[in-house]
Amino acid sequence: MTGFTTQEVSQILGVTPGRVRAYVRAGLLEPERGSRGDLRFSFQDLVILRAARGLFDARVPPGRLRRALAHLREQLPRASGVAAGIRISVEGKSIVARDSAAQWQPESGQILFDFGMEELARKAAPVARRAFRQAEEESGNALSADEWFGWGCELEATAPQEAREAYERTLALDPRHADAHVNLGRLLHESGDAASAEGHYRRALEARPDHATAAFNLGVALEDLGQEGRALEAYEQAIALDPGNADAHYNAASLCERLGRPADALAHLKVCRELTRGSPHREQRFP
Repeated sequence: MTGFTTQEVSQILGVTPGRVRAYVRAGLLEPERGSRGDLRFSFQDLVILRAARGLFDARVPPGRLRRALAHLREQLPRASGVAAGIRISVEGKSIVARDSAAQWQPESGQILFDFGMEELARKAAPVARRAFRQAEEESGNALSADEWFGWGCELEATAPQEAREAYERTLALDPRHADAHVNLGRLLHESGDAASAEGHYRRALEARPDHATAAFNLGVALEDLGQEGRALEAYEQAIALDPGNADAHYNAASLCERLGRPADALAHLKVCRELTRGSPHREQRFP
């Protein structure tokens, strides 16, 4: 079973198990349940709980605290990169989320506290690695491809090397697992191996030609490899599969400009602006 136990969350965040359970009873988040009914928290749950503790300590009224965390919960999936790269700050009686690309906030105010998600990821890493190794020892070859994939998703924020191993186990059992190819490709790409990432993105598209994320990430990899013409083709494929992908339009516009196609560049930029108008946070590079 993936996820952090109540006791592990207590140790990582430095709060009592009773307080962790109180946050759950208050409806601030809905962790999964283990086979015995025990609570299992994801890394995203840790982010929410860390912010909740800061807001609670800042004496934010319960109703406002719930609204602020609801906004954060909605915005976390849109953040660029993994949740570990996000920084959460309590500003006055609201929260602000930041990553390397942008910052976004439910409300505004002066920074009073600063909670680094990278620090949180470092604290959670030993727990995640230990749980993964225990699962390897206990399950042997009993886990399915999808179960190993679940481990990979769970480990990305805290133990990326183990996440790569989990995705490799997934692909050993199911070589056509498109999402595992995409996720493993992204981890390899982020580590600087764009060439290997390209191969995984292409295999994802072979398995699922309609995989828009694979097409977009392929474009990024090819662009990083200096293959601008092929990168543009990949972005155009991503746009055909997902016309609402503002980042694909933005990257395609940049390539069109460099390739001497100003009219096409302007067309892509126009669509990008229409798609992102009024959006509080737009991610780039990896969706």
